[in-house]
Amino acid sequence: MKIGLGIGITGSEGIDDVIRQIQRAEEAGFDSAWLPNIFGLDAITTIAVAGRETSRIELGTFVVPTYPRHPVAMAQQALTAAAVAGGRFTLGIGLSHRIVIEGMFGLDYSKPVRHMREYLSVLIPLLEGKQVQFRGEEYRVQAQITVPGVSRPSVVVAALGPQMLKLAGRLADGTATWMGGASYLRNTAIPAIRAAAADAGRPAPRVVSGFPVAVTDYPDRARESAARIFAVYGQLPSYRAVLDVEGAAGPADVAIVGSEAEVEARLRELADAGVTDFNASPFPVDGDPGAVRRTVEFLAAARREGRI
Repeated sequence: MKIGLGIGITGSEGIDDVIRQIQRAEEAGFDSAWLPNIFGLDAITTIAVAGRETSRIELGTFVVPTYPRHPVAMAQQALTAAAVAGGRFTLGIGLSHRIVIEGMFGLDYSKPVRHMREYLSVLIPLLEGKQVQFRGEEYRVQAQITVPGVSRPSVVVAALGPQMLKLAGRLADGTATWMGGASYLRNTAIPAIRAAAADAGRPAPRVVSGFPVAVTDYPDRARESAARIFAVYGQLPSYRAVLDVEGAAGPADVAIVGSEAEVEARLRELADAGVTDFNASPFPVDGDPGAVRRTVEFLAAARREGRI
């Protein structure tokens, strides 16, 4: 299992700080750095900048909402970022949430699965440099994007429910999950996306799973901090459904917290379940000011030493 670092998870960091964090992640030996696209920096643009300032680390979005960006625009931007990053870019995309798409953007969220199916049907061929002629219910596209010397970036789709997991398995390279615990991943998500990929004759999919993580001697404080910091994810319907499948009352119950040995055991459980890429989001713990640094140092050491 590869180990990556979630950077800019709050969406409040400035561009220089985010780039420095990505550089430090590369220096520490992490396999990847993943950027959210919330209401701060644009993740793809930031990755393009980071691509010039790094040389080895994989750079991915976790994730960019599809509704606000036409698939032609998304393909053009993604191929440009891939060109800058020298083939180290992974495009993570997702639906976002009804409260955002309808309530904030004023767009129609009534057919999310159809939307993503049509979106991928346009996006993937464009990323491959193909001429697209597509007529669907939502998109009617005749276009081609040409960026010399760039291979198609890997595409992972944020998928939590069964229909989206099947879609991701059939049309994309894998999935990106957040707030899905080990039981949900092992028994629900991973079997579903693997079966869909196999039925479509596609390679085994990537499973990029994100978790809040804290290596600390104060696990109870860590869970209290996680409950506060990540409270919104326990209220959004898609995450709430996954937490319910896991039997979790809230984000604190799926956060990975504890000593180095306890966190390592949880990571091994995820690897055994079939997670291919672990996206760690270290978070501050009240009363333990060194928790974030300790977490990053442990994860970097585990990666270097091949313990997971």
